Amino acid sequence: MQLRSLLAGSAMLALLAGCASGPMEQPQEEEATAQTSYQGSLPCRNCDGIDLDVTMVGEEMSAAEERTFTLNASYRNHPQNPPDENYEGNWEVLSGTPSNPDATVYELTPNGDGQVYYFLRIDESTLELIDPERRRFENGETLQLTRQ
Repeated sequence: MQLRSLLAGSAMLALLAGCASGPMEQPQEEEATAQTSYQGSLPCRNCDGIDLDVTMVGEEMSAAEERTFTLNASYRNHPQNPPDENYEGNWEVLSGTPSNPDATVYELTPNGDGQVYYFLRIDESTLELIDPERRRFENGETLQLTRQ
């Protein structure tokens, strides 16, 4: 009788131990999403400059809805002390400019209200703000953002 009780007790203990640990959860691997940040200071007529911070999420080959951005602009020492501008939206890849048909241009379109921004990719670490007609400004070197 004691042997049977001992075996039954051992079986119950093993069963409870198995239930307590439960199935082992496998950590889910998250896909790494490409994120690239650029920063720079743009000229300003009424202030010491506009600090611009742009973060682009996604890759050129990603689906359009997966390519998002945030853009933050801060005015340094502006007499009217305007609030920072913060935009979110999607970005597109455009091909070519009037002077270079092989150039890569990023079009950043904010959700809701806000200005559409166009950036020419100078190289892997530099973007330059250009006009909506995809033309470079005369002072283009002062309109560049550097990859962080």
